[in-house]
Amino acid sequence: MLSAVIAFRRWRFAKGAPVLLALFSLAAMAQTVVEVHIVNYRFEPPTVSIKVGDSVRWINGEKRTSHSVVFPDENGLESERLFPDEQWERRFDRPGRYAYQCGPHPEMKGEVLVGE
Repeated sequence: MLSAVIAFRRWRFAKGAPVLLALFSLAAMAQTVVEVHIVNYRFEPPTVSIKVGDSVRWINGEKRTSHSVVFPDENGLESERLFPDEQWERRFDRPGRYAYQCGPHPEMKGEVLVGE
């Protein structure tokens, strides 16, 4: 009897495994990555709107200048320096307004609006 229960549980797990994998795959596909390009000492677009769980990717399109992405309201959370053609990505798991600026060029400003 016990071996029948174990066999049933194994069959149930194996049978449901593809469904679980499909659900995880759908959840991963539902996430979006929005790109912000750094060009001419500006963040383009300066404001992006995303949903909780989505990510923003900053791409340095300058020819000779490095930049970083700093979030002053989050204890100065800062990306590493982005040299030409480098990128940095951050996922946002909570709704809110996230203002940011460039570390070496604080006049460059942008914001990420994260909604439910």
